[in-house]
Amino acid sequence: MAVLWTATEIALATGGRIEGGAFEATGVTFNSKEVEPGDLFVALRGVRDGHEFAGSAFAVGAAGALVERPVDGRPCIVVDDALKALERLGAAARDRAPQVRRGAVTGSVGKTSVTQAIKAGLDLAGPAHGSVKSFNNHIGVPLTLARMPARVQRAVFEIGMNAPGEIGPLARIVQPHAACVTTVGPVHIEAFDDGEAGVAREKAAIFEGLGPGGTAVINADNAWLEVLRGAALRKGARVLTFGTSQDDAARLIDFTPDADGARVEATVLGRDHVFRLRQSGFHWGLNSLAVLLMLDALDVPVDVGLEALANFSPLAGRGQVRTVRLPRGAFTLIDESYNANPLSMKAGFASLGARAVEPGGRRIVMLTDMLELGGQSRALHAGLAEAIEAAGLDVVHTAGPAMRALHEAIAPERRGEWRETAADLADAVGDLVAPRDVVMVKGSNGSKASQIARALADLDRTDEGAA
Repeated sequence: MAVLWTATEIALATGGRIEGGAFEATGVTFNSKEVEPGDLFVALRGVRDGHEFAGSAFAVGAAGALVERPVDGRPCIVVDDALKALERLGAAARDRAPQVRRGAVTGSVGKTSVTQAIKAGLDLAGPAHGSVKSFNNHIGVPLTLARMPARVQRAVFEIGMNAPGEIGPLARIVQPHAACVTTVGPVHIEAFDDGEAGVAREKAAIFEGLGPGGTAVINADNAWLEVLRGAALRKGARVLTFGTSQDDAARLIDFTPDADGARVEATVLGRDHVFRLRQSGFHWGLNSLAVLLMLDALDVPVDVGLEALANFSPLAGRGQVRTVRLPRGAFTLIDESYNANPLSMKAGFASLGARAVEPGGRRIVMLTDMLELGGQSRALHAGLAEAIEAAGLDVVHTAGPAMRALHEAIAPERRGEWRETAADLADAVGDLVAPRDVVMVKGSNGSKASQIARALADLDRTDEGAA
């Protein structure tokens, strides 16, 4: 593999000193379980002190370590603060590659999928770099920058938050040429005294990283458009909106889901397009337009973006669809178990309601608690009943103390089982589904919706020769 950093370069970037000899690193990680031969291991202090795992990192092939104290004569760069040193290393990676067009994405819903779809388009256009997994916090963003090779042409970074004041500093580290807010909704609202308004201001802080002439890509159908637009204009940005209005730079005209994804009709930057997606969720109508505007701002033609979208599959836990075979037939499982909030829940219900179901089949949702909603939690959970009714779903099974409010609010003819925990509901799924059903699982990652999705998938009898 190509050398990413030399010990001398790391020392210069971080202000550290070389101990135990020089080295060359081909990668960067802070997780000793993910070390590959040749990596730089960054010993961060958290719940556990990363220095405790430095020996393990070297044992599996780490070339060197970024540490606050030397490690048994091993090759190290010693610094005062490993996290700040990682931030400086990320900034050095940015500065040594001035040719790279950088994008950044945040939002209450969809930021990971949109980031990865943008990355798919960047890859088609030339050497590119981007966030992996959901590396979007105070560690993940500088780590992603530090991993950026010097000779790529474009890069995209996901930026998230759990509390006020987190997005702005990360955006200033990335210094994107284009930044996107997918949407703003009641997510992490317990961290803000003024609820969703505070979330909107925090998301708008992504534009603090833009320089004059940068591009801000904003959801015009969101209630917080003017907050976002104002923040972007104060940075001298060019604002491009996506939505359903004729005034939007990218306008969604029609979104038609089907068994294989969806057909989209849209106008993008003055040109009419009809294209396919592998995603069937209604939110992907607007998400796809955000992707195309971001790619254009990063010098990737719309036609290349359309090709990327046509081949972009749902990410794990974010809309993956599979057929689960039972002894007397099969049902369809839609795995939306990675995350949930009121916006994404309602979009999921609408998408499920629009799916065709075989005669005798049912549209079923299995839901776990939405987290970090503070004092509004009960009302927001109960409030999902209206969207469920509008979507015409047949059965709603729920798990978790917060979902009790929705269970009680659902019309009796749609009300399924309620269980105290996701594990309890997972144990019961074999009795709750039947051939020809379409079953969506959705909930916050922390409320363990993935346990239910796994239990449903494990009902598969393919190996037993079922029809």
